Amino acid sequence: MTLDELKPFAGSKHKDKRVGRGHGSGHGKTSCKGHKGQKARRGLDIAPWFEGGQTTIIRRVPKRGFTNIFKKEYELVNIKDLAERFESNDLVDLESLQLKGLVKGKNKLVKLLGDGEIDKPLVVKVHAVSKAAKEKIEKAGGKVEIVKV
Repeated sequence: MTLDELKPFAGSKHKDKRVGRGHGSGHGKTSCKGHKGQKARRGLDIAPWFEGGQTTIIRRVPKRGFTNIFKKEYELVNIKDLAERFESNDLVDLESLQLKGLVKGKNKLVKLLGDGEIDKPLVVKVHAVSKAAKEKIEKAGGKVEIVKV
């Protein structure tokens, strides 16, 4: 196929509407513009943001605040939750946290917080961990690994 053989799809092109060519054409007299009014006049120039006189959306939307599109939201898990649901020397990773019901949804970032006490050694693999949580797990004989996103 070459460029000179290209043709638009059937039905995708229409003839231009020929207005003002008599009432027999169906587009005569007012030339499809109706009777009177702003849109029937010559030199029509309505700004695209004009909303018929109501307060425009740019003036209705609040101008304060900010949403950071790069913000990372973490599912929070406390040490006391791990102590209740896991046995000694268990591997605590994203899949096991989902199975135990501590994290809902897929592809969530998980942060471990230090609320509560733990006396079981666990191997924990999460995206982020607080300083207190890391100290408590290592004190109990466990290990904390950070999973890269």
